[in-house]
Amino acid sequence: MVAKITERQGQYLSFISLYTKVNGRSPAESDIQQYFGVSPPTVHQMVVKLESLELISRKPGAARSIQILVSPDNIPELK
Repeated sequence: MVAKITERQGQYLSFISLYTKVNGRSPAESDIQQYFGVSPPTVHQMVVKLESLELISRKPGAARSIQILVSPDNIPELK
């Protein structure tokens, strides 16, 4: 993997990847919030962190614009 990530970061990355594969579009932060049962600020902070680690990219102001930047082989299994 490009960066050393925590298990929790890996789980968020895995969820984003699988959600995108199943639904044909990336998840909204509210989808991530619902899955992990956390607050909106918690999800947003994680998305910002994953972006700063260059694991994902987003288009500012665009909904559902998260793109995974790492190989599927480097994404942990969702638990």
